[in-house]
Amino acid sequence: MTSTHIDAAAVTELHTGFAGDVIQPGDPGYDEARTLFNAMIDRRPALIAQCANDDDVVRAVRTGRDLGLEIAVRGGGHGVAGTALSEGGLVVDLRRMDAITIDPEAGTARVGGGATMGLMDRATEPYGMIVMGGRVSTTGVGGFTLGGGSGWLERKYGLACDHLLEVEVVTAAGEKIRASADENPDLFWALHGGGGNFGVATSFTFRLHELATVTLAFLLWPPEAGAEIALAYRDCMANAPDDLGGAALYLTPPPEEFVPEEMVGKLAFATLLIYAGTGEDADAALAPMMELGHTGGVVLEMPYADMQCMFDDPPGLRNYWSAEYLHGVPDEAIAAFAARASEMVVPSPSLHTLLPGGGAMADAGADYPIPWRKAPWVAHPLALWEDEADDERAIAWVHNVRAAVKPWSTGAVYLNFIGDEGRTRVKAGLGADNYRRLADVKSRYDPGNLFHLNQNIRPN
Repeated sequence: MTSTHIDAAAVTELHTGFAGDVIQPGDPGYDEARTLFNAMIDRRPALIAQCANDDDVVRAVRTGRDLGLEIAVRGGGHGVAGTALSEGGLVVDLRRMDAITIDPEAGTARVGGGATMGLMDRATEPYGMIVMGGRVSTTGVGGFTLGGGSGWLERKYGLACDHLLEVEVVTAAGEKIRASADENPDLFWALHGGGGNFGVATSFTFRLHELATVTLAFLLWPPEAGAEIALAYRDCMANAPDDLGGAALYLTPPPEEFVPEEMVGKLAFATLLIYAGTGEDADAALAPMMELGHTGGVVLEMPYADMQCMFDDPPGLRNYWSAEYLHGVPDEAIAAFAARASEMVVPSPSLHTLLPGGGAMADAGADYPIPWRKAPWVAHPLALWEDEADDERAIAWVHNVRAAVKPWSTGAVYLNFIGDEGRTRVKAGLGADNYRRLADVKSRYDPGNLFHLNQNIRPN
């Protein structure tokens, strides 16, 4: 559907009393407003409703529904799959709704649905507290949390959604409701991993945790040492305290002081270790990897919020991501993983990543629709590249990584880590029994599947 089908009177009515801005094709700022993090996505919405408050969201949802427009919801972050835009539809853009309120006495943070992780980290930093975050500062808090919320310190704190106290939601009927353990508990359960299927989440209230400083070790080796060092990393994490998180990965190192000149711009292997705290316990946790004779790298004690900015993905590149959650990484799995590293686009910001699970993430007792949280490892290839001519190569690499580790796959997957891989993959990400229950919740809150631009759960 295009803008020529939109009733002018209805658009005028949307504008009237709208606290934010309503943008259409041809308006100043339209192209900027429709630009996504992933340069592969190029869509032209008929209306972009840049909402300033909950009432704006209500008006936008009702307008889109009444006009029969496809509705997309845009939070503050990446939207790699492109579901934050609708061709010829209406975008409910939450990025102006990024206010954050900290209650240090209650130990809570109320976060607007359009906030990024970086804004949240900086808001909690003066209090020496954190909300369990992701892996970069540019992630949107909303989509991240609704999908579960996997991050560097999940072994210590669990997933972001584990610390949700309440969520404010605008439903498909254009009503404002609250979801918590005591109020609309079925919806509250569904918002722990079920994504944006049930409405527009306009704010989140989180439980905070005390943490000011972390210890980080980023260690580099030549790529030919990758398989051997990855085995050592696997064994290190098997005995590591839950305070330690990180990754083993192949990447293209940038020109930094801690990167030897001969490694800049070429394929390399690295281990990243992030410890929730400092001192002797941190040193002991890092020691097994520090003793392996790395070629380059750096060890730092730094504020948590600064650490979260260190690995930000650059915007404006072409992106294709996927993942396989693994029940283990025996020697054969490590070898299969390492063998695919040479297929990456190099140089590029692409990452060939192996992430450890376990700890609080796996031990959480809550019965949320997140079957992947029990997996001890995940292979997560992230292709990021600039030249359209590399599209086929980059996408093939991601598929080949998945195929290489498939023999060890649990079948479950964190849906925030992947793009549009079909309904079967969505069901695998949520679990068959969970999917049926989620479909019942969907039927209650969005029976017409108005919010379908997501990892979609169809109503019963």
